[in-house]
Amino acid sequence: MQIHDIKAPKGARKRKRIVGRGPSSGSGKTSGRGQTGQKSRAGRGMINSLEGGQMPLIRRLPKVGFRSKRPMIYKIIKLSDLAKFKAGDIVDAQSLKTNGLIKSIYRPYKVLGNGEIKYALTIKAYGFSKSAAEKITKAGGQMETIDRKAVKATQAKEQDKNK
Repeated sequence: MQIHDIKAPKGARKRKRIVGRGPSSGSGKTSGRGQTGQKSRAGRGMINSLEGGQMPLIRRLPKVGFRSKRPMIYKIIKLSDLAKFKAGDIVDAQSLKTNGLIKSIYRPYKVLGNGEIKYALTIKAYGFSKSAAEKITKAGGQMETIDRKAVKATQAKEQDKNK
């Protein structure tokens, strides 16, 4: 047996249907598309949302909710992650980045109360959960909330200087 003797198995290569070649072909005249109209034409088919003069469903239903195109997504930091720091340290964006807890110092982060903290730390963050705030104050630490608008203003000034 040679390579030119090998053939595809029966049914593997299906012949394309030839349409519009006269009445004797079995698919002539309308080419299997039924009668005339939008559905028989070439190109784009019918749009599913069209209801033929009736008020569309999307316009009959009331508007509900709001979803921001640029939502504020906080990076989450657990209290158990802050065990890397020593007593009395100041925990800010730069120190979190050097310890690998956040990727960017410009993105907001929030401290959650998962875990325990046994010593006093000064923590600067964009937000704190109630349980985290209680545990930090119980350990003798301090919390400073960063204002997002002030940070954006300083970033804009830095970008202007760099230009």
